[in-house]
Amino acid sequence: MADKKKGRVFSGARPTGRQHLGNYLGAIRNYVALQDDYECIYCIVDLHALTTVETTKDLKANTYEMALDWLAAGIRPEETIVFVQSHVPQVTELHTILSMVTPLGKLTDLPTFKEKVRQQPHNVNYGLVGYPVLMTADITLYKADTVPVGVDQAPHIEFAREVVRSFNYRFGTNVLIEPQMKTTEIPKVLGIYGKDKMSKSLNNHIELAATPEETEKRVMQMVTDPQRIKRTDPGNPDVCNVFTMHKIFSPPEEVEMINVECRRAGIGCVDCKKRFAANLNKHLAPFRARRAELASDPDYIWDVLRDGADRARVIAEKTMEEVRAAVQLP
Repeated sequence: MADKKKGRVFSGARPTGRQHLGNYLGAIRNYVALQDDYECIYCIVDLHALTTVETTKDLKANTYEMALDWLAAGIRPEETIVFVQSHVPQVTELHTILSMVTPLGKLTDLPTFKEKVRQQPHNVNYGLVGYPVLMTADITLYKADTVPVGVDQAPHIEFAREVVRSFNYRFGTNVLIEPQMKTTEIPKVLGIYGKDKMSKSLNNHIELAATPEETEKRVMQMVTDPQRIKRTDPGNPDVCNVFTMHKIFSPPEEVEMINVECRRAGIGCVDCKKRFAANLNKHLAPFRARRAELASDPDYIWDVLRDGADRARVIAEKTMEEVRAAVQLP
């Protein structure tokens, strides 16, 4: 029951379609684990996506695929609210009201905004500037007291807290809750080439829903110890991206064996990658079976999202009634 939980968690992610290992290790497995201790609300933030996408033709399909992966991974919709951001219009109303107590200079000074301007100088839109305000509306609309993020996201949560303080002070209320950051250990998941963060845009990812054969093919492309040229050369697992993944997905005794044998050239990189592919496929087998089962009834995914939105709107409208009263809107 919700009253036995530690608090209410909110987290959102942009609809990027089929999820990859980076998504899984960085967010999804944490989403699943948090359900045991918190009342959880997870949102696919399609409005946020509009600030950077060039075309929206894949937006609906990407939303479906993301929701499918979340549910297959273990999100339990009977207790956790899973929904699409735009399906709860109250968030845009709160976004507008919060924008009235947010200094423009604060928004343009945020490191994330400056980075986005560098990435897309041809598309610095109003929504991009106000992105953190909409994010604050996402969190506060559902009175979430806990937001799980990596350390690098701390400025976003502190910004949200400042907006909440500004709103509550301006209107003499305590309607909105200052969210607390729950720091999560998010491993830096490098792509298969061992340099950049795993990303679809860089085509260096391994999809969770890939077939075992596709997974093995991608794993065999992974870069290992760049200093190891020949099979007889000793390797250094400490700088090997494949070994990093072994430590997550392989049995401890196998990890230790590879750690020892690689250093004395007792095991080659090809065998090391084959072992990782086998262990990864074994780990993902239940997820893939569940995904195939869910995908056999596409309407079920949309039903879950609709039900989630219905439940989310109940919370959202109650919050907005309090917000409107505090602002004294007629």
